[in-house]
Amino acid sequence: MNPVIGLDVAKGESQVQAYLEKKKPYKSSFKVAHTLEGLDKLHQFLKEIESLTGVKPPIVLEATGHYHTPVVQYFEDRNYLLIIVNPLISYRAKSSSLRKVKTDIIDANHLCELYYKEDLEPYKKRGIQLLNLRNLTRQHESLTSIVVQIKLQFQTILDQVFPEFKGVFGDLYSVVSLQSLLEYPTSNDVLLAGEETLAAKINELCKSRSYKWAETKAKKLIAAAERNPFQETLYQSHILTLEMYIKMLLENQKHLSTFEKEIDALAKEIKEYKIIQSIPGIGEKIAATIISEIGEIDRFNHPKKLVAFAGIDPSIFESGRFKGTVNRITKRGSSRLRHALFMAVKCAIRDCRKKKTTDNIIPRNKRLREFYDKKREEGKPYKVAIIACANKLLQWIYALLKSSSTFQDIA
Repeated sequence: MNPVIGLDVAKGESQVQAYLEKKKPYKSSFKVAHTLEGLDKLHQFLKEIESLTGVKPPIVLEATGHYHTPVVQYFEDRNYLLIIVNPLISYRAKSSSLRKVKTDIIDANHLCELYYKEDLEPYKKRGIQLLNLRNLTRQHESLTSIVVQIKLQFQTILDQVFPEFKGVFGDLYSVVSLQSLLEYPTSNDVLLAGEETLAAKINELCKSRSYKWAETKAKKLIAAAERNPFQETLYQSHILTLEMYIKMLLENQKHLSTFEKEIDALAKEIKEYKIIQSIPGIGEKIAATIISEIGEIDRFNHPKKLVAFAGIDPSIFESGRFKGTVNRITKRGSSRLRHALFMAVKCAIRDCRKKKTTDNIIPRNKRLREFYDKKREEGKPYKVAIIACANKLLQWIYALLKSSSTFQDIA
């Protein structure tokens, strides 16, 4: 016998269907909750099938974000073979039927049938370090996108209260800049405080700089207040909103800093981190994102599979005598990995600053820049050349991780 368990995973529960062998379902389908009691009930059901068939049944389920995590962890600890199916594969199998029916019971049956039809690969556990790193990099990315939105809303309010403040400090979003604005949100507040008070406050907020620097910033702040078109703020609501956004920015900056320290500390313990960083153009954050999204390189036995996982492989459309000429990338893999690769390519092909001893401009990654220039000379558009470079870069990463060697940038 060749038994299998199909689980249609949802939020907090799963629909269970067992097959003893192909086209031979066992008992009726039932639901179990993702609680310890529910998973114990499912475990007893698996033991029943094992005693009946003499074979430990594998478990087939779809990848569902984080909903399947408790099931995977529970049965992984009990040494069950887990097969996590890409939803695109299971959807294709479901669409093969002429009948348009969608229920949890039918989906669980389809997963069992898929096990007998397809040559599915078993789930390979990523290391705990890589999973922690992936969670941290994703949370950092999520929080960064929130901060970007807050900055846009903050600037909208600042333009209606104190637009001239933007030129006072080098970085509008530095701690000393935001805290100074929090203390003196309007031009009237700045002018009433006076130069000495402002200099003393700025020096207190930024003790790493000299008092002379604080005096210079105080003079610039007064000049900005005098130029400000809004000498009086009519809407007190703007002041309240501005204060709220400043506090949110300061708080989120602390959280981002905490994430960055944790990511850096965790990534340094992983040998692949230094290997990927050896490629010119890949910095700490991009390297951490790439290794956490790829996971264990042993999951891929060919570079083309890694390229497909990133979703930068070309889609192909042919039918009869027709052959599609506009072949876009599939975008079916990890969007975070894809974005990290594009950022790495842009950094790698960018020119470094001119060295004092020569007027020549040297790219960060000579080999990748040569490949990019070659594609552009062939008449490829910018985006096509960038995608080709990302494909090339990912193949380099695959080779380096497989051989545990560092990158050699030889022009």
